[in-house]
Amino acid sequence: MPTETATAETEPKFSLSNFEVKDEDLPEFRDMQFEKINQLELDHPGASDQEYRTRRDHIAGLAKNFRETHRITDVEYTPEEQKVWQIVATRLEELQAKHASSFYLDAKRKLGISTERIPQLSEMNKRLNELCNFRLAPIEGLVETRAFLSWLSYRTMLCTQYIRHPSRPEYTPEPDIVHEAIGHIPNFTNCDFADFSQFIGHGARIATDEQLEELGRLYWFTVEYGLVEEDGELKAYGAGLLSSFGELENAFTNNVERRPFDLEQVINTTYDYSDMQPVLYVIPSYAYLKETTRKYIESFSKK
Repeated sequence: MPTETATAETEPKFSLSNFEVKDEDLPEFRDMQFEKINQLELDHPGASDQEYRTRRDHIAGLAKNFRETHRITDVEYTPEEQKVWQIVATRLEELQAKHASSFYLDAKRKLGISTERIPQLSEMNKRLNELCNFRLAPIEGLVETRAFLSWLSYRTMLCTQYIRHPSRPEYTPEPDIVHEAIGHIPNFTNCDFADFSQFIGHGARIATDEQLEELGRLYWFTVEYGLVEEDGELKAYGAGLLSSFGELENAFTNNVERRPFDLEQVINTTYDYSDMQPVLYVIPSYAYLKETTRKYIESFSKK
């Protein structure tokens, strides 16, 4: 999840219940600063690999085309990139069979996400639009928090299309197509989760800097690292869990304190993205998360 913030601009009044967003309702992309691989401060496995950097720049260029054409350009992934996907997806599938929510596992099947090939954003975008009026939009790289979250208000998630470096298939310091397609995208086939995400976006559009920080924590402990109670068992639905071998295994050990979801506690709990998560929160259902978040975002205009 992006970590930098920007000041909210004056927003016109809008309804929290505008779930039927149409293509013509989408705003133009404003100028956004994207992190490039040679600017990343994180220890990136591909930072010194010129061939990888050139390839990343090419895929970023395809994403940039979207802002001009409003059409997703498919990526012709190389055999090496497909191999990275196959290694990661196969190992994650084994862990997910044990720890992922049944809804998530069914959603992967609905979207045609398999261990065999990297799915195209265009394919998943079409299916999400049919199921819950949700969209995907390709972006070049990391973007600041307010801009990223605000697009959820339009039932649109900004997604990268490049894949991690082949030298470390188990690791990436930034969101890649594995994190997006295996972690995030399946959840948007659940309309309650899609509505919840839209509320997060509404909040980001009108939040003060302090409220935006709270929203970032809510996003972290739900969208990225959330657990859900399912038939008396705890299951993972957060993208950061479902796309990481280490985090998914660790989440169900004694190393982690698993707490019932409490909004006030969540928005006041800090986190460190560079370490394994020591605290996770459990929601009773997506519908509960949606309603709790709606009330929270409604309170923004009253403060």
